[in-house]
Amino acid sequence: MAFGEHVERVAAEVVGEFPADSGIYAVTFRIDSVDQDPRLPYLAIGYTTEADATAAAQQTPDAWEARWSYAFFPETGLEGVRTVGRDPDGARSHRREAEARGLWYEDDDEADGRDERLVEWFYEVCVAAARRLHDSGRIVAVLGRPVPVILYDMFDPDAMFELTSSANPADLVADFMAEAP
Repeated sequence: MAFGEHVERVAAEVVGEFPADSGIYAVTFRIDSVDQDPRLPYLAIGYTTEADATAAAQQTPDAWEARWSYAFFPETGLEGVRTVGRDPDGARSHRREAEARGLWYEDDDEADGRDERLVEWFYEVCVAAARRLHDSGRIVAVLGRPVPVILYDMFDPDAMFELTSSANPADLVADFMAEAP
C-alpha cells in the first residue's frame, strides 16, 4: 500500500472512532516528525470541541485564538487521538516511497534539499488525507455535519493557513482564514 493511502485509511479509522454528539467543531492534523527529522514524519489526528473553545476563551480575550490556535487546543487536538506515519506499516511504506522518489538520505549524506522535499511531500500526503475525509463523506457520516480539518506544523506556523485552505472547502474554513497573514 502506498504511504498516502495508508495515511488516508488510518485517518478515516481515527475519525470513525471520534465520540458522536460531542460538539466537535474541527478535526486536527498536527504534522510533526521525530526529533524534527523529515525522514521520520508522523501525523497526530485529533479534534477539538465547542466546550474546549469555551474553556480556552477564559484564558484569552482573542476569540479567534481561543477557537483556532493550536496553543489553546486540548490534548485531543494537540497530541491527537492517534498518530500515523511512525507506525510499522507507515514507517516502512514511507521509507520505501521516499527511496523510490530519490528523497531518502542517510545521516552521513548531504541532504541537498531532500529534507525540504520530504517535508513538502508529507504536507501533500496530509492535505490529500484531509480532502479524502471530506470527499468520502466520512466526517459527515461520523459527526453529522461537515467540519474543517485544521492542519498545523508547530515548527512552521506560517504553513498552517495554506495547508488548511488547501485541504478544505472554502466555506468551512472562512472563519479560520480570517486571521491568515
